Amino acid sequence: MRVINAVVLALPAICVTLCCPAAAKTGSRTLERIQATGVISVGYRTTSAPFSYLDGRRRPIGYSIDICDRIVQAIRRETKLPELRIRMVAVTTATRLPMLAVGNIDLECGVTTHTVERERSVGFSVTTFVSASRLLSRRSAGIQSVDDLRGKTVATTLSTTSMQYLTKVNAERSLAMRIVAGIDDEDAFSMVRRGEAIAFAMDDVLLKSVLAGAQDGQAFTVSEHALTVEPYAIGLPPKDAKFKEVVDRAIKELFVSGEIHVLYKRWFESKIPFRNINLRLPMSGQLRRVVERPTDSPDPDIYR
Repeated sequence: MRVINAVVLALPAICVTLCCPAAAKTGSRTLERIQATGVISVGYRTTSAPFSYLDGRRRPIGYSIDICDRIVQAIRRETKLPELRIRMVAVTTATRLPMLAVGNIDLECGVTTHTVERERSVGFSVTTFVSASRLLSRRSAGIQSVDDLRGKTVATTLSTTSMQYLTKVNAERSLAMRIVAGIDDEDAFSMVRRGEAIAFAMDDVLLKSVLAGAQDGQAFTVSEHALTVEPYAIGLPPKDAKFKEVVDRAIKELFVSGEIHVLYKRWFESKIPFRNINLRLPMSGQLRRVVERPTDSPDPDIYR
């Protein structure tokens, strides 16, 4: 398990050192800023196990954090900096993309779906994980598809693709659903537990993580029917092709070397550190295809 050795911050403000070498022209505004300041800013999530969450010392760890550790190493080599200060910045589903868009963070290392709509404001690496959105509900509720949600209250997490999907299908099919949003996955799940919502729509891997950590998890089930396909990627600054090239090369090296399988087994097929749960989730055929033939496509049909 790797923990990025860094200064962990919850706020975007920072004072950077003035003793860094002058930046060489790299063709990347992001790399040039990193080179000039000696600082790279990495966004992380605090509760999105096993992708990005906090350990017992409140340091970010997880599958996405491990991938970003390798990316940071590649950026350090690319910039030829003897030392690179890593500034860890906590982000939420609501703040992650705006912070990337305005340059408050250089990498978003959480659990973010790559979509065409989001490409208008930020960039994305090659795909690092493939999930699917499904419905979590009490076993007694008999919820398997959005048709079962007609006229009911359904929960999801704020500023997610699941929320966008529910809003869209609700209008298109006149389902009369009442959509409520939690600030994070645990908050949305709590709404179902308290009976405030009939179901919780979210990516299946995150639903499995929430259930695995719940004492009453056996009382709930996840639908077999998938609502959407969700290709995850590392979030990048917008329109910086050279920076993306460095990031993608680092991820592809993980794929080619086979190290990605070691990381995957650590986070999805073993006991998750500080959570005492094992998702027992073998690598899907979709992700295996991505590892064999890397892609940065946001098109869900590519992954079916």
